Amino acid sequence: MKTVIYYFSGTGNTRKVVKEAARALNGLGWEADCRAIEEAEQVPETVAACGCIGIGYPVHAFNAPVSVLRFCEELPAQSEPKPFYIFKTSGEPLALNNISSAKLRAVLEKKNYVFRGEYHYVMPYNIIFRHTDEMAYRMWETAKRLIPLDCEELAAGKNAPEKKFPFGSALAWIMRMEHWGGRWNGKKYSVAENCIHCLRCVKECPTHNITYNDGKFAFGGACLMCMRCAFRCPENAIRIGLFNKWKVNGEYSFLPPSAEEEQRHKRYCKNAYEKYFAAARARVLANGGDFPDALLMPAEREAPSPARAAD
Repeated sequence: MKTVIYYFSGTGNTRKVVKEAARALNGLGWEADCRAIEEAEQVPETVAACGCIGIGYPVHAFNAPVSVLRFCEELPAQSEPKPFYIFKTSGEPLALNNISSAKLRAVLEKKNYVFRGEYHYVMPYNIIFRHTDEMAYRMWETAKRLIPLDCEELAAGKNAPEKKFPFGSALAWIMRMEHWGGRWNGKKYSVAENCIHCLRCVKECPTHNITYNDGKFAFGGACLMCMRCAFRCPENAIRIGLFNKWKVNGEYSFLPPSAEEEQRHKRYCKNAYEKYFAAARARVLANGGDFPDALLMPAEREAPSPARAAD
């Protein structure tokens, strides 16, 4: 099966996931590739040559980013049903994230694309607050164990829809105000005096929303609030308008932490995180995989695993 996963990734989380998924699918005998939406070329020809396509995105305010929706709106209609699937990432395992694909699915299904399933992975925040290195490591190691299992189901033709959320479509519609709000707030971005004028933000903005002329930066009205400019700025010099107190700067290593860190947000979505990692562990172990205790939330590490309970 030939497939391409078209994806948008603000700061790299979704890119890591879809590349891992492509590797897993290739290992199952598929011919899988992944391409960034903002760089994709010859899309109609490529889609026509694929048996199915994938869409990858980070959840923005419980929706797909506006750039992903626009890409899907521009995909060619199909004369014969074309299967599609979704890989998505978010910073928290809330059920509300299930509604994020509602609009995207509606757009594609009108063009004769047939929904096959969606797969959701928790990855560290690039806005709101910075997850600890330990949590980022735990998230990525968990995703790496779940992705092959999901790809096996996908390759086997099993449908994997997310559980529906009450009034999900209506809630998703309301939350899409973030698309307008992002463009409005993006105009309020600014650059601090410690800027070294490396122009990385200008070069990497996915919508070319940042310009630089005569020593001055300008921020236009096409911001996606993807956080790429602020997150990757080497001097932490980008101010993100009304949300500057939520700014996160600096890449995650995704490696085991070398020193213990203070977790300042211990209660944030605590139950949801515990359930996510515990469920992941149960699934991985049930399929013969390895899931060390270190990947569980602290409160779950003392609970007996399925393997221990069987001893």
